[in-house]
Amino acid sequence: MAVNSPLPIAADLKPVAGIEIGYAEAGIKKPNRKDVLVMKLAPTATVAGVFTLNRFCAAPVQISKAHLAAAQTSGKPIAALLVNTGNANAGTGELGLSLANETCTALAAQLGVDAAQILPFSTGVILEPLPAAKVIAGLPQAIAGLKADNWYNAAEAIMTTDTQPKAGSRTVTIGGHTVTMTGISKGAGMIKPNMATMLGYLAFDAKVAQPVLDQLVKHAADHSFNCITIDGDTSTNDSFMLIATGAGALEITSVEQPEYAQLRDAVTELSLFLAQAIVRDGEGATKFMSIIVEEGANVEECRKIAYSIGHSPLVKTAFFASDPNLGRILAAIGYAGVDDLDVSKLNLYLDDVWVAKNGGRNPDYKEEDGQRIMKQSEITVRVKLARGAATATVYTCDLSHDYVSINADYRS
Repeated sequence: MAVNSPLPIAADLKPVAGIEIGYAEAGIKKPNRKDVLVMKLAPTATVAGVFTLNRFCAAPVQISKAHLAAAQTSGKPIAALLVNTGNANAGTGELGLSLANETCTALAAQLGVDAAQILPFSTGVILEPLPAAKVIAGLPQAIAGLKADNWYNAAEAIMTTDTQPKAGSRTVTIGGHTVTMTGISKGAGMIKPNMATMLGYLAFDAKVAQPVLDQLVKHAADHSFNCITIDGDTSTNDSFMLIATGAGALEITSVEQPEYAQLRDAVTELSLFLAQAIVRDGEGATKFMSIIVEEGANVEECRKIAYSIGHSPLVKTAFFASDPNLGRILAAIGYAGVDDLDVSKLNLYLDDVWVAKNGGRNPDYKEEDGQRIMKQSEITVRVKLARGAATATVYTCDLSHDYVSINADYRS
């Protein structure tokens, strides 16, 4: 069970005008499970995305990036997204590209569009060829089931080691217009910023110009999916996509419009919810931690320190054990790469407990107070650097015995 993250309720996930969703059970890795997803878009839709920075990025990532670029010059918009789970199609070379292109061609033919109007996505085991024939065989079932209120099934169809689907909806009023947005995400392991293995899809019914959406997706990712870490491994397949379907009344053509900031904040809030849901469902996770680094000289150094703490196996196993071995946090701060850090000015807190004062153990700190906090399922680690006004927050989880068991048995 994910940490303090109840199952989404299908009825609470709002349809977004301009997008229809269908799924299939294609038997890609296991029988009788949803593993192919089709998201069909209205011709008015604009699409933007950010992708993994792993140099071994998967074939579908390479193709999606190329198709997005082509859509901006060809005048032919993205018509559909095709997602499969059970196989990552990564580390598969030219064969992987050919197989991914086969699935795009097959879906395009059934929808009456060009193959370049399809964006493919895959998640699952790396270094194994994509069973394209199974994906293609599942397309008729997915297309026949296309409907607007299929978001819960969509969330299930992209899961791998996730223990539960991750989804959410918001309705906001911007400039006098109602905007409906719904998103899904997946991920539980191989999670690290840039991107944090994860997939995320968020659709809303506003009309948004392509350059504006390109900027919006980067902002939303930087403040959500690029602020999470589970195990420090950057996946080959990470993708986060924003879809502005254009079916609503709100239209934004410039980031200078006041409505842009309102839409940006709403999209970012839902993105953060979906990103945190990934951490809460981290493989074997029992605790959810917010790591806040304050009073930095700049955001970059705050993030370096927050990531260093969040990636540390020693820190994460201490939290799993509720063991206030908090010198491990100080060690992680010290090797984060902020070379001119004056540790004699540093202060460390666990929730309301002041642990380290001016670089050393707080004389008033009692270990039983630290243990009281570490037994909680949600914990805030706060670091004050006394270097400036910058701040950054990273979200992570503990590292348990189950993490090892899950990943030792991942391919079975």
